[in-house]
Amino acid sequence: MMLIFGPMLMLVQTAACLDQLCTIDQRYSFKQCYAALGHKLSLQMNLNPSYTDLYLYKTLNDGSRLDVFSITDNKEHKYESIRNRSEFFFDNMTLTINNVIRADSGNYTTDVIDIDMIISSDLQVIVEAPIGSLEVSIICSSNQTSVFCSSEGDQLLYSWTLNGDPLMDGNSSIDLDEGTDGDISCSVKNHVSHAQKTIRLKPCPESTPAAVTSSVTSAVTSSTQTSECVCSVSLVFVVVWCLQLMVLFGLLGAFHIYMRHTSGKKQEDQKVRMRRFREGHEHTAED
Repeated sequence: MMLIFGPMLMLVQTAACLDQLCTIDQRYSFKQCYAALGHKLSLQMNLNPSYTDLYLYKTLNDGSRLDVFSITDNKEHKYESIRNRSEFFFDNMTLTINNVIRADSGNYTTDVIDIDMIISSDLQVIVEAPIGSLEVSIICSSNQTSVFCSSEGDQLLYSWTLNGDPLMDGNSSIDLDEGTDGDISCSVKNHVSHAQKTIRLKPCPESTPAAVTSSVTSAVTSSTQTSECVCSVSLVFVVVWCLQLMVLFGLLGAFHIYMRHTSGKKQEDQKVRMRRFREGHEHTAED
């Protein structure tokens, strides 16, 4: 199995602008809006010119109410949840929330007081993490090529094309014939961003019998050279051992001859001393 990362051609395209604009319209009772995590969310409010007051709040999971923004007596009021990261534009009645966080998700409601009546509109805001860096990798096996596409982000949808033709696969990976080549593109998108990466796909390299034979031959040659080396070392060892024995036996023989010569000389000296001793005693007796 062989893993290859993006050979040859590499083309990456990503969404340039991740700021989202959503409209809170009194004509629609419920609407969804997607916001990109860490980016801007603009809420534009279509209001009748006759409105007097506006209240924007979010309903929490426990049913309680979290005040977000309000306009009373033509003065804006930002509440704690967005106070330090938002701004309001009266010219187009748009509230912009900067650096969107996960906690900004939820069900928002606007209550507009217009000619002594209250008109309510709802908006569901869903925060998604945009697509991060896109990586494409290839794995070659014995009979197929597998291409994998990975990226950070929420609710990712994948699509593939080969040489511009769509492939019938919506997963993060796709299996192709081992001989497939050309430009393969992985496209990823969610509600707030999209990205695409194209790489050049080549047929996977194959292991041939010649390569296997070469490997086996190399192993056999290495083994033969090792045997010859062992034989040469053994012959040298025997020759050195024989020379050592010859030197040892020579030394033993010389020592033996030396000892015999020394012993004979001692015996002769002993005989001379005994003869002289006897002669001395004989002269003494005659006197």
